[in-house]
Amino acid sequence: MSTLDFRDLPEERLATTDAEGNRIWIIPARVRGKWKNRKRIFHIILLAIFVLTPWLRWNGEPLVLLDLSERQFIFFGKVFGAHDGPIIFFVLGILGFGLIIATALWGRVWCGWACPQTVFIEQVFRRIETLIVGNRAEQIACRKDPFKPKHLMKTIGKWVAFFVVSTFLAHTFISYFVSWEKLLHMMSKPPAESWTVFLIVSFFTGIILFDFAWFREQFCIIMCPYGRFQSVLMDQNSVTVAYDYKRGEPRGRNLKDKELKGAGDCIDCYKCVSVCPTGIDIRNGQQLECVACTACIDACDEVMEKIKRPKGLIRYAALADIEKEGRKVVRPRMALYGAIMLVLLIGFTYVVNAHRSFYISVLRQNKRPYAVSEYEGQQYLINNYRIHVKNPLRQPAEYKIRLVNKEDMEMAPNEIKGTLAANQSLYLPFFIRLPLSRWQEKRNLDLELEIQFQEKGEWVKRPFKSHIVGP
Repeated sequence: MSTLDFRDLPEERLATTDAEGNRIWIIPARVRGKWKNRKRIFHIILLAIFVLTPWLRWNGEPLVLLDLSERQFIFFGKVFGAHDGPIIFFVLGILGFGLIIATALWGRVWCGWACPQTVFIEQVFRRIETLIVGNRAEQIACRKDPFKPKHLMKTIGKWVAFFVVSTFLAHTFISYFVSWEKLLHMMSKPPAESWTVFLIVSFFTGIILFDFAWFREQFCIIMCPYGRFQSVLMDQNSVTVAYDYKRGEPRGRNLKDKELKGAGDCIDCYKCVSVCPTGIDIRNGQQLECVACTACIDACDEVMEKIKRPKGLIRYAALADIEKEGRKVVRPRMALYGAIMLVLLIGFTYVVNAHRSFYISVLRQNKRPYAVSEYEGQQYLINNYRIHVKNPLRQPAEYKIRLVNKEDMEMAPNEIKGTLAANQSLYLPFFIRLPLSRWQEKRNLDLELEIQFQEKGEWVKRPFKSHIVGP
């Protein structure tokens, strides 16, 4: 190990705090390399998806829209209502176990590659700061002397740009819950005409501005629960950003010195520390603050290339690889996670395929499900029903309901049909009549209805059965 350097932190203290507990602003140095380029491309794709998705349409419907006012979720042309609770269960389960599996295999790959905190800070807010304030040295100087006229103007310009971008991001986020058409209409009117949406957008603008412009890495270190349970999900076979201490230790700057004969490849340049967005030293092993951003990999590879040593001193690797024990991909926990994920995927596929946008429910009347009446000297058994029909689509839809098994049964009215307007819901009463003697002969009688409704211009049939009840 090298002698103590001012950049060496005590183990009991975070890199973002000083000895008195005050915040140390982390301003990472610029880094170049293959991982930086790959992440930039991937992040640009994610940003494009986030911004463009609310504008895209599929079969005349928004591509993705969680319409809270109408209690609908639209996904790739399919309209899901509040009654589609099982789908939400499977979606959340798949997302949750997908994250668990990804963590068990590749560590905090979500944090470094796809987390909004990383994407927006690295690709949007840090770029704005570099564009307006300047490079790392200029940003440090600006923070040391913030009231110098030049620095003050840069700071004001930076925060104005942050506010504009935060406002745009807040509107984009809200457009996943209120369609762009409605949102643009609201924006063209005074705020007093849509106070609720205006206040929500203002709230999210403030949250985004606070988090991405000021709080930054503190969220990952202090608030994010993911970093705290990652140690439960990871083991020595999980691939993550790691320092090869067997190759790097002992560290030494001057390899010509006889005392350092046999020193490792690490020259103790602290480049990996200077580029880290959370300020940690990756050489100290796995740490809660590490978000696996790969910046230290590129920084170390650049140094290794300059001193003509093999790259990969810091790389994606499992502890088992570094210890030369051999990494195991198939292991009990992965088999368990995979089995649960398979069950969730099968369940999700089933409920989605069985889903129909047009909602029809046949209900038995609660207070008086049946009655006995006399007509022309004959007693009849009457079963009372009501139909709940709901059209969650954004265009009118027709429906038809008729009796299939007419074994001495009559339906009144003979056929139920009509047209529902967009987002309209109706309750329609009807009754089934049959001779009481018929029911007394064979008490195990079933009612069979054929329900037809229009979905996307096509007629869809759905059977319905109910047991006839009587005295």
